[in-house]
Amino acid sequence: MSSAQAPEPPSSDTARRPPTPTARLEGASRLRIFAVIAVVVLFAEIASLQYTMVASAARDISPSFPGVGANISWMVIIFGLVGGATTPLFGKMSDLWGKRLMMLVSGASFAVGTLICALTASWALFLVGRALEAVAITAPTVAYGLFRDILPRRYIPASIGVIATGLGMSALFAPLLGGWLLDHYSWRSLFWFMLIFVLVMLPLLVLVVPESPLRSDQRLDVAGALLLAVGVGLVLLYLSNGAGWGWGRPTAWGWLVGGLLLLAAFVLVERRSSQPIMDLELLFSPKVLLVLAAALFASMVIGIQGYSIPYMLQTPTHAQLTHLVLGEVVSGSGGRVTSAMAPILHIGFNAPLAFGLGASLLGYGLHSAVFSGGTGMLSGGGAGEWSRKVGPRLPLIGAMATFTLSTVLYAYFSHSAWQYALFAVVFGIGFGAFYASAPNLIVEAVPARQQGISAGMLGVVNSLATSVGTAVLTACLAANTLKFKVTVPGVSAKVTGGYYTVPDLYTDAGYRDGLLIAAGAGVLGLLVAIAMRHGRAPATGGEASG
Repeated sequence: MSSAQAPEPPSSDTARRPPTPTARLEGASRLRIFAVIAVVVLFAEIASLQYTMVASAARDISPSFPGVGANISWMVIIFGLVGGATTPLFGKMSDLWGKRLMMLVSGASFAVGTLICALTASWALFLVGRALEAVAITAPTVAYGLFRDILPRRYIPASIGVIATGLGMSALFAPLLGGWLLDHYSWRSLFWFMLIFVLVMLPLLVLVVPESPLRSDQRLDVAGALLLAVGVGLVLLYLSNGAGWGWGRPTAWGWLVGGLLLLAAFVLVERRSSQPIMDLELLFSPKVLLVLAAALFASMVIGIQGYSIPYMLQTPTHAQLTHLVLGEVVSGSGGRVTSAMAPILHIGFNAPLAFGLGASLLGYGLHSAVFSGGTGMLSGGGAGEWSRKVGPRLPLIGAMATFTLSTVLYAYFSHSAWQYALFAVVFGIGFGAFYASAPNLIVEAVPARQQGISAGMLGVVNSLATSVGTAVLTACLAANTLKFKVTVPGVSAKVTGGYYTVPDLYTDAGYRDGLLIAAGAGVLGLLVAIAMRHGRAPATGGEASG
């Protein structure tokens, strides 16, 4: 592209020109093409790999930072905040400066952050490391555009479907390896493993994957970028901390209102900019806006299920919890209750516990994560190929239908080990189909030089909606805490007084309420997908949109 060519707005004809033919691996062997796909997909799994391994290890990490207490949740919160804020920026920068380059930058940031987390004994530095790691969340968003630019068209829809669901590292391998490392070594071993993984993937990305030659002829709108990033960050901050701060407190609302005002300012500034981050006319067009709406509801389902199912499965069984409570009563009674009295004591709970299996992190992986992740991995590639034949709208409809079905199954049916596995398979089908169909719908809707930022906006919606789902579930659980009381049968003499709250455990009703809200979101997403006119033609890998 000539350096003397004058910059033009992205909505111009120049911005909508298709990528040059030399960008594609046309004529390359299947081995070469599949090697490129495998390296990019494995690299894009870095963020989900860490989430699977690290987020569930919070209880093991907390004792290493005395005084942190409940603030340990910030190790997850900051990852979502920074990742959500940087996703659209890296998407846009990939349009401007190269998609492989920005993936390498995200990987380097992850490596530095992981090294800090593995070594530091300072809570502040640990959070800095987590923030640097979070930049890797942008990799899948950028990878969509890279595949669009370099792969032969017939491979693009299925390959895009595999990016988010992966090749098994995060879905199958990570839950089992994470549980094994925690059982045999310290939590720092998780970070050392991830550091080794990313240090292997960085040179492979350079050696195996070609860079896209496609660039947008415009400068980065710094003002718009800051308004978008900070606005998204403030909204995510409120959604992540509202339960602890109090949703209705003015000091909490200030973060939300401030974020929304900055996002409104972003729209106003971009409307007047000669070179906006994204063509707002394209952003608010039905073919993009309806995809974002469907993604909003789908990601709410993902947020609620992603939070609830691990907690449900790792909740103690009724027998285990009764034994634990008796032990606490004896040890905390100051000698008034002895172990010899335990057989005559009756532990009563304020609600039944129908969902607990008392599983460890490794048990969660074996009973649920490998089934949802493995099915999702297969569903992603399959739904992408289905999109190539019938269009991505039908896979999206299937995704929303199975999302809704899985949440109803979790809400109303009992939870033995085989049922957890079965419900996880149903959810996995929807998970893979959604992450195949939504990006393919974006690819078919936007010109190539708007691909990075468009996928970035999809990533923002996914991050915000996942946080909304988590916040909704948190509120449902807070209203349904598990409580117990101890009585002597036949005497009705209360040994400990009234009901006492069991920390960090919740009743069936709390999870059921959250899951039913998720089912409602699934129904709304299904209606959006059915009404969608875009995506009814077979996916072309972006050829139709230029």
